[in-house]
Amino acid sequence: MTHLVVFSHLRWNFVYQRPQHLLSRLARHYPVVYVEEPLPTAGEAYLESSQPSAGIEVLRPYTPVGAPGFHDDQLASLDALLGNHWPTSIGDDDYVVWFYTPMALPLLGDLRPRAIVYDCMDELSHFKNAPRQMRQRETALLKLADVVLTGGPSLYEAKRALHPRTICLPSAVDADHYALDPSRIDPARAERAAEVQGSTPRPRLGFFGVIDERFDVPLLAQMAEAEPDWEFVMVGPVVKIDPAALPRNPNIRWLGQQPYELLPYLIADWDICLMPFAMNESTRFISPTKTLEYLAAGKPIVSTPVRDVIGMFGDVVRVAADADGFLQACRELLALDPSAQRSASAATQARARQHSWENAAATAHQAVEEALRLRPSAPPARKSIDANLPSSDVLPKVASMG
Repeated sequence: MTHLVVFSHLRWNFVYQRPQHLLSRLARHYPVVYVEEPLPTAGEAYLESSQPSAGIEVLRPYTPVGAPGFHDDQLASLDALLGNHWPTSIGDDDYVVWFYTPMALPLLGDLRPRAIVYDCMDELSHFKNAPRQMRQRETALLKLADVVLTGGPSLYEAKRALHPRTICLPSAVDADHYALDPSRIDPARAERAAEVQGSTPRPRLGFFGVIDERFDVPLLAQMAEAEPDWEFVMVGPVVKIDPAALPRNPNIRWLGQQPYELLPYLIADWDICLMPFAMNESTRFISPTKTLEYLAAGKPIVSTPVRDVIGMFGDVVRVAADADGFLQACRELLALDPSAQRSASAATQARARQHSWENAAATAHQAVEEALRLRPSAPPARKSIDANLPSSDVLPKVASMG
């Protein structure tokens, strides 16, 4: 059976998002081997293997090398660890290599995949602390890939001229997960959500997701200051920004990362869902998965003017450019009578159901099968891969993006 070998900058047990949704469904067709960035160890290098779900094997390398991510200094250790593992994991000649980060491209090494997929879910070169080699590695990957998937329309427009088989594959939603049908409510999860969130006052405005350079911290602070009787609930890990710089107003709750299974129970008690993204280079191409997740929960949304949000959901999402606009939009939503709220909730949930992960995974599956059909019988030799890579360049000592 054809395997998928996936190289990713994101940990499998990090925020449950696009890689987990797509790959857990593709695992019905291909066993998936998911390779994470290495973590440090004081001893000899080793490879940790786990099976978080059916058809998924996660490989987490540990090396004594101090450099972060898929840094050049890590390659020798990673080549040795993975090279020893491949014969028992993927066999000899029936696998596809799938990249979430171009920085892992040198690990293609002596692998001879039947096809190469680049799932470009973000413009990683625009993220904080992005390695200098990111653009060069992506250029090389685009030359080798059989198919390029993009996480939204903005990325599609940016990449389609760079590869002849670029497919716009926006992130989707498991609508049933967030809709919380009363017949399927798990009492234990509901109780746990109540413990985590507490009996905070209403109205309650919430956000879940990674809190990093894409999050507009000053906007949140201004809103909390302007409306001290509103409760702001922030759910998600803080990454690449100093937690000490976050506002500590008494009406802002920082709950940290919470399990995917608990999110619907937290959102159920929110009056409005927020998407306060900073408008900067890191958000220029984003297509937030949480838009559909909020819609599936039947909640009103207020967002900053993210291009893909406006283009795909501008008719059901309130858009505001600054704190004053956010506050006004939230006040108007909170003032809606119960009948109007129920009608809007039903409309947003219906809209979310038009975008399922099942359909997205089916499109990805079709793209992989088409790539396998069109791929020449002889995969590229190692020297042709190396010829497309930039010369060795010392990367900055920065934190891993995963």
